[in-house]
Amino acid sequence: MGNFYTVNGTTLQRLFSTFADGWPGGGLLIQRMLAGATLLYLEIVCLTAMPTCAAFVPRTIGAVAGILLLAGLWTPVAGVLVVLVEVWIAYSTPGSPWAAIMLAAFGASLAMVGPGAWSVDARLFGRKRIATTDR
Repeated sequence: MGNFYTVNGTTLQRLFSTFADGWPGGGLLIQRMLAGATLLYLEIVCLTAMPTCAAFVPRTIGAVAGILLLAGLWTPVAGVLVVLVEVWIAYSTPGSPWAAIMLAAFGASLAMVGPGAWSVDARLFGRKRIATTDR
């Protein structure tokens, strides 16, 4: 059944469905870079704000998730973390919530689709080639 494994009679779905390469993988790389860089930028803006930023804690958590997205490490977990943090920011800070909603959408899509072939996740958890020798 594709992405399902049976362990001790229990069916489990893999955390990563595919590691797209080519044009789709390039699109995922651009999406990861855009989301990660934006999260880091917003944290820098928050750190340099006077008076102090109202969303300091969620922005810091978002920056950590942004670093994970930039590397492509634990992408589904980082994507879910981005969704939670950005929804927190959208509801708890005054002003327009549209930037937070956009970043939450990026995080959700990356959590669902995965990191792509050009990521640390692909190197750690991607398909491996097993060479066999005939004797």
